[in-house]
Amino acid sequence: MEIKEQTATAEQKETIRKLHNEESKRVKISAYLIAAVVCIGATFVIRLKPFNFIGSYHQLLNNILYAGAFSFGILIVSRFVQGQIAKGSLEKGLLYNLIQFTRLVTFIIIVFIFISFLNANWYTAAVSLGLISLLLGFALQTPISSLIGWFYIVLRGPFKVGDRIQVGSFNGDVVEINFLDTTLWEFAGNLMTSDLPSGRLIRFPNSLIFQSQVYNYSWQKYPLVWNEISFYITFNSDLDWVEKKLRIITLQQLDAETKEHVQDMRDHISETPVDDIDIKEFPFVNFRIHENNWVEVVLIYIVNPKHSSHMRSKIVKAAITELLREPEKVSFVAEGS
Repeated sequence: MEIKEQTATAEQKETIRKLHNEESKRVKISAYLIAAVVCIGATFVIRLKPFNFIGSYHQLLNNILYAGAFSFGILIVSRFVQGQIAKGSLEKGLLYNLIQFTRLVTFIIIVFIFISFLNANWYTAAVSLGLISLLLGFALQTPISSLIGWFYIVLRGPFKVGDRIQVGSFNGDVVEINFLDTTLWEFAGNLMTSDLPSGRLIRFPNSLIFQSQVYNYSWQKYPLVWNEISFYITFNSDLDWVEKKLRIITLQQLDAETKEHVQDMRDHISETPVDDIDIKEFPFVNFRIHENNWVEVVLIYIVNPKHSSHMRSKIVKAAITELLREPEKVSFVAEGS
């Protein structure tokens, strides 16, 4: 299963689809508006004589109704803002994050409204909110850290849905980013020796990004990684011919888009302080002397990280087939040597 870049999950698509549904939008806004009017109307009704039995609870009920009316007004504004965000031209994953952020802010504002109306004294309300926050901070340290981690992911963007990443010991393609955790479709892991999906999902708290390094193999400016293939030949092989032949074979297997990224890589390096790296011909072929007096040939090329296993197999099959056709130019190390 390949996770495409910039691809939204089913949950994200459904959320955005509902916000685009004009009929559903009108129904919800109308319901919020009616509820707000009912709350305001109820404040006048409870002042009538039949409700005198409420007694000392009259003011409390009145404050709750006013808080409800204001809250429904905030929900109307929030619904409108979410609809405008859903109409944006940004990729689905980012739109979903913005919508979730709007809902979170809406919830916080509504909580603050109720606390304010239930405490006539603002100082008392502030102290109450401070004490509640302090208690929740101790009791919910990990969830709060994960929520802050979600803010960091959304604002700083170390990765997004569709990226192939490594966080700590977890490797996978990002399929979902929620308030408290991130879900990966694992590749490699302890079940596989290649860069193929293992079939398992990994769910880790967002707070982990503050404790571990984040490796992104799908960086937007340069969405490719370096791979290498090594094999052994004897000293009497024609090294210049081997180098030239391997470069030709590799270029035949790589697609045009991958080849174009070589120039992008040169441009990115030239814009950084690391200007002493000289990217010459591509792909590269390096030779090393093995401890058993063989020549180790190392073929280095760039590839989409999600296609690395497939591309490695194609290059190996093509290279072995071509090199075996010229036994006078190259000889491999004998089996069992």
